[in-house]
Amino acid sequence: MLKAVIFDMDGVIIDSEPQHARAGIDVLKRHGVDIDKNYLEQFIGSSTRKMAEKSISDFSLNITADELLAELERAKKEYAVKEGYIAVPGVKELIIKLYQAGIHMAIASSSSTAEISDVVKSLGIRKYFDKLISSSNVENPKPAPDIFLLTLSKLGVNAKEAIVIEDSDHGVKAAKAAGIACIGYINPNSGNQSLKDADVLLESFEGLSVKFINNTLLRSQGKPLNITSTRRLNIRELSVSDVKDIYPIYKDPNIRKYIDDIDDYLDTEMEKQKAYIKNVYSFYGYGLWGVFSKTTGKLIGRCGIENHVIDGKEEIMLSYLLDSHHWGYGYAVECCEAVLKYAAEELDIKRIVAVIDYDNSRSIKTAQKIGMKCERDIIYNNRECLLYSISL
Repeated sequence: MLKAVIFDMDGVIIDSEPQHARAGIDVLKRHGVDIDKNYLEQFIGSSTRKMAEKSISDFSLNITADELLAELERAKKEYAVKEGYIAVPGVKELIIKLYQAGIHMAIASSSSTAEISDVVKSLGIRKYFDKLISSSNVENPKPAPDIFLLTLSKLGVNAKEAIVIEDSDHGVKAAKAAGIACIGYINPNSGNQSLKDADVLLESFEGLSVKFINNTLLRSQGKPLNITSTRRLNIRELSVSDVKDIYPIYKDPNIRKYIDDIDDYLDTEMEKQKAYIKNVYSFYGYGLWGVFSKTTGKLIGRCGIENHVIDGKEEIMLSYLLDSHHWGYGYAVECCEAVLKYAAEELDIKRIVAVIDYDNSRSIKTAQKIGMKCERDIIYNNRECLLYSISL
């Protein structure tokens, strides 16, 4: 259960990296060193002290780390006073939503304690944060986990109850080293950052919900999300462990002939599902889900929606299959209607299509019963098919 969200500050709450880059360039230029922002990208997410120490080493500067650090902090402050702190779009609204939901929040930043305090006061968001933690309070800066471990301790939560929002490679690595789930925010002003280890990537905070963050935490722990239910069925995300139960269904020749991209090896399918959870469920918020009998609790098939390119057009496609032992009882119609309702009400999707083989009479009847209409004949994956659609 989500109890706390830990924010990085620079590049996540404020779009400060361009200011910091100009400050670093100015200070080093005064010491006879010509650099550009590409040199400074290696320090994004780490501490200003680390930048000072490495710059002295790289350019053989005749100055102490403390002296250069003081110059860098003064230059950053001057830019902040002159230009102000610019909030990342949507982040203040997200902070307020989390506060209203009773989620504890902290800032864990490589900036100084004084600068963190200045930022939250300037943006009018100090009251929303339980703790403000600077890397000056720990021995090792990011990518070491020290700052996040300290923040967890100060908040009184464990790693499984928290999530970090970061924009840098150092920050993501520090969060994962601390055992905390991490949302990677792709800030173009933060340079060429590798956020591949984050549990999910975002390009914007606008419209982001508390539910999305909580779902990201659950998925990071391998916990599938419940999607919806019907009179006889539960529909939820498929976990990696579910693959062993659905795999025998795929093996049925009557089903296999209509399914593409199924591997002959179970362990390969399990690895594919692990990637699917991160790259499809987490990124889109939908995908192919498991269909479970309420009576037995057993997995009896799958149903859901995915993005596909059909005849050169991007579409959201409904797919469904059930164990042949459950054919003829109306389960396909029941789960498909539930998925369409969820897509309309929860995802605000307006159009869904289904691609059905000419000879798949059962699926054609299901599509018709749930209100889909045949648009035209198409060739899909080198097979003659029918394109059905419905407006929601």
